Amino acid sequence: MSTATNVTTTLRRRRGLTEEAAATAVDQACRRLRLPTMRALLGDAVAAANKDQLTYTGFLAELLLAECDDRDRRSTIRRVNGAGFPRQKYIADFDFDANPNINPATIHTLATGEWVRKGQPLCLIGDSGTGKSHLLIGLGTAAAEKGFRVKYTLATRLVNELVEAADEKQLARTIARYGRVDLLCIDELGYMELDRRGAELLFQVLTEREEKNSVAIASNEGFAGWTKTFTDPRLCAAIVDRLTFGGNIIETGTDSYRLASRASS
Repeated sequence: MSTATNVTTTLRRRRGLTEEAAATAVDQACRRLRLPTMRALLGDAVAAANKDQLTYTGFLAELLLAECDDRDRRSTIRRVNGAGFPRQKYIADFDFDANPNINPATIHTLATGEWVRKGQPLCLIGDSGTGKSHLLIGLGTAAAEKGFRVKYTLATRLVNELVEAADEKQLARTIARYGRVDLLCIDELGYMELDRRGAELLFQVLTEREEKNSVAIASNEGFAGWTKTFTDPRLCAAIVDRLTFGGNIIETGTDSYRLASRASS
């Protein structure tokens, strides 16, 4: 007997269910099939279907679409939370008037996530208080909302994790884990000098992701000053190459709008 015949036979057997029994059966089925939105909306959906005279197919479509929409919403929340952002920052909240160095059109284009899909890098360069971290987190959040897997970390935290992984012979696994995400956001690159070992481990992560998955960094140092962080000139040049080839470079300037806002208040 075919699956379709089995389903038809089952439906015929259950035509005699009372409304109360049918409601109980639907509730139990939604629990078993893990359809919490359909279960929660069923009563209102039935009332709306009666009022609008929906067909059976239309009624079922409304419920299924509501379940899909809610699953998408919950998946987005999980991706954003899983990225590890230290605080909530959104592009919509960025004050472009406070920093005329930043082109709103460029940022809004980046917020579409196309650069992440292409595996391109992004560098945000500028002094403290110019909006680098806000843009880094905001663009990372936008990418997560578009369905990309995103991970945020501080540069020093990433290097420390890599050193510990190497000491525990877990380096390959750790690099692979960072290699799998679609977008790796590295904040505060350039704030502290890295020894040769730490710089080489960071280079391995960047090499793992090169031209495959995106890296976005925020740094308070221009590329010419990166030799303070990466003391080996060749390694420094190789890291700059990994982070700039085919990518986007945004200079946020030197004037802190945070300090300006405090001074004016």
